[in-house]
Amino acid sequence: MTDMQKLYLLVPMAPLFGAVITGLFGRKIGRTASHSITILGVAVAFLCSILIFQDVMAGHNFNGAVYTWLTSGDVRFEIGFLIDRLTVLMMLVVTFVSLMVHIYTIGYMQDDDGYQRFFSYISLFTFSMLMLVMSNNFLQLFFGWEAVGLVSYLLIGFWYTRPTAIYANLKAFLVNRVGDFGFLLGIGLIMAHFGTLDYESVFAKAPSMTMDTIEIIPGSQWLLMTAICIFLFIGAMGKSAQFPLHVWLPDSMEGPTPISALIHAATMVTAGLFMVARMSPLYELSETALSVILVIGSITALFMAFLGMVQNDIKRVIAYSTLSQLGYMTTALGASAYAGAIFHLMTHAFFKALLFLAAGSVIIAMHHEQDMRKMGGLRKYMPITYWCVVVGSVALCGIPPFSGFFSKDMIIDAVRDCQLPGAGFAYFAVVTSAFVTAFYSFRLLFMTFHGKPRMDHHTESHLHESPWTVTLPLILLAIPSMLAGWLYIKPLLFGDYFGSAIVVSEVHDVLGHLKEEYHSASSLDIVLHNLLTLPMILSLLGILTAWFLYMVRTDLPAKIAERFGFIYKLLENKYYCDEFNDFFFAGGARKIGNFLWSKGDVRVIDGFFVNGAARVVAGFSRLMRELQSGYVYHYAFAMIFGLFVLLSISGVLNAWFVKP
Repeated sequence: MTDMQKLYLLVPMAPLFGAVITGLFGRKIGRTASHSITILGVAVAFLCSILIFQDVMAGHNFNGAVYTWLTSGDVRFEIGFLIDRLTVLMMLVVTFVSLMVHIYTIGYMQDDDGYQRFFSYISLFTFSMLMLVMSNNFLQLFFGWEAVGLVSYLLIGFWYTRPTAIYANLKAFLVNRVGDFGFLLGIGLIMAHFGTLDYESVFAKAPSMTMDTIEIIPGSQWLLMTAICIFLFIGAMGKSAQFPLHVWLPDSMEGPTPISALIHAATMVTAGLFMVARMSPLYELSETALSVILVIGSITALFMAFLGMVQNDIKRVIAYSTLSQLGYMTTALGASAYAGAIFHLMTHAFFKALLFLAAGSVIIAMHHEQDMRKMGGLRKYMPITYWCVVVGSVALCGIPPFSGFFSKDMIIDAVRDCQLPGAGFAYFAVVTSAFVTAFYSFRLLFMTFHGKPRMDHHTESHLHESPWTVTLPLILLAIPSMLAGWLYIKPLLFGDYFGSAIVVSEVHDVLGHLKEEYHSASSLDIVLHNLLTLPMILSLLGILTAWFLYMVRTDLPAKIAERFGFIYKLLENKYYCDEFNDFFFAGGARKIGNFLWSKGDVRVIDGFFVNGAARVVAGFSRLMRELQSGYVYHYAFAMIFGLFVLLSISGVLNAWFVKP
């Protein structure tokens, strides 16, 4: 094993080591040692990722097995790494954001009894995500996929004494199992038809199997590649919270704020997006699958943004913002702008982690109050947190030169140039979302930090800026939120950064067409080109509308909600998706269960087999008791009669079956 290969192994193993030590011995070694070990593990992973990034940029990729888990016939199930430019970008984002969250957790969770347990969980979460993004085969991908789902279950329900937290983690677990069922079917089809789970082998064979068909429904032929891609995407819909499998993500806010930032920014919800980008050689062979992704992503982007407009919980506003931005990324994947989706994934990781951690800073100051209607005027008490929220909000709205402008506007332009079925609706959805995003982002800013204080006197008298363990990660995340887009748009979108890691057919190359629109594809040229475009105008109108409603005419929001009561109620109840799921799926499952219990268990199993057998034995026993008279001549008569019956039966059988 070379030195670089040892570094590859060290990246996931360092967080795993910290998780195991803290999880098993946290109470013995104490709080300081626990957070020191886990932070050191993630810091080592981040530093190793930087070294690996430099090595990959020098032209040294790696694709190989670490060890063979088992062999079945000619198929080898291996644990291995694929280290290319897509992988190292994800490694840097995951480890950097995770490191910031680990440091932030020291301040946020300092009074919690589960301090060591929480550090163990988030370090294990980081290990799981790294195993997922570094995998070179579907077996390891599925391991990382399920591991992040399991650890998210533990983290969302971290405060297990709260019934709402238990409900939320069960909901997340069950909804993700729906997506994972489709994901597993996709992997099963690959195994059945390709005979291997290795990425490289599958990608090499795929073009020759473009016209192969299968029967999913008897009598209905499906293209094999379309079926595989759609099944894999169903997994991504669950993990990356796409409509209609989005319902678990807002409820995941029941977990502590650090894990909200980690789930929503750089780990679990981005796993599905990364998977689709990694599988680009397969998706480029199915326009049907791309159209499905395009439409699902655009529905999520628009309709989840609407929900953010009516939320009053500061974390839930940001959660619905995450759903909408995930929709943007998914739409980009459907338009074959894979590089644009990954670029927005990167910039979004920075400013969304910033917003979540800043929200946590506000929650600490407000003594764990999360209702924005009970805040206001926090700017003078929390200046560092305030300016960090300003940076995150402006980046989220896509205002130049902040990072969200470059990645978000490029997605909108890519969808505009897409020719796939559904592209027209998708363009309308992402453009409209620009206005809505700006509105709810600055609604949060104005309600929380501006205007008159609306909290009680005791809370106001104790307001102060958060400790450095909270504010330092905010500042460090604010820097890439401002600069990442400006610095990296040219190599990531219009250069050859990804190389062979992402495959785009010439007919789908919308980013190649975009490059021709710009003279030099420089950051300044892109800013000047998009200053007066429709998305920019809508974003500015969204900010202006939020300012007018929440700073000038603060009485209008309530009047608008009353005037459009049906729409407001529809949004407030989240399109009644939870109610439908509770009635149709949960209620239906309960009715089926009750029917099977009452008819199957009570009547058939207990009534017929268990109790029926007992009744037969009891009846036969009663008959036998009647025959046990104690008189010898009764028994002699029974013996003679029995012998007569046996001889008669024997004679009949002999006449039927024995030939003369």
